[in-house]
Amino acid sequence: MAYRSGCHTTFHHRYHLVWAPKYRYKVLIGDVRLRVREIIRQVCDEMGVTIVNGALSRDHVHMFVEIPPHVAVSDFVRRAKGRSSRKIQQEFEHIRKRYWGQRFWQRGYFSTTSGNITDDIIMRYLDRHTHKDGFSPSA
Repeated sequence: MAYRSGCHTTFHHRYHLVWAPKYRYKVLIGDVRLRVREIIRQVCDEMGVTIVNGALSRDHVHMFVEIPPHVAVSDFVRRAKGRSSRKIQQEFEHIRKRYWGQRFWQRGYFSTTSGNITDDIIMRYLDRHTHKDGFSPSA
């Protein structure tokens, strides 16, 4: 386990996050998938969130991230979902027509810390995930 340090803190806050498009439609494909990935990475860079691992399936975003203590998990997810929803609907007309109510993502998200299960179990799951095209640190 590697701890990270800030100006006044030392921490190891890892979260397993999952959220999905409304109605679990399989719309995270092709250019939409690449754009969602790019937007979420931008949000991570801006907020100091480190992507440990992740996968982008056709119908959900699945991430294992390290979030610094000054950033609330809910703020990170709110910004990632909000910005990606707005930009995806602006840039892809077929998405804007399908989600005419301007809500691309389902309400809420799943979040857990890696305390109940080990980091290795989460990493193995994400490595075996069927649509591995996501947020690996080397990509």
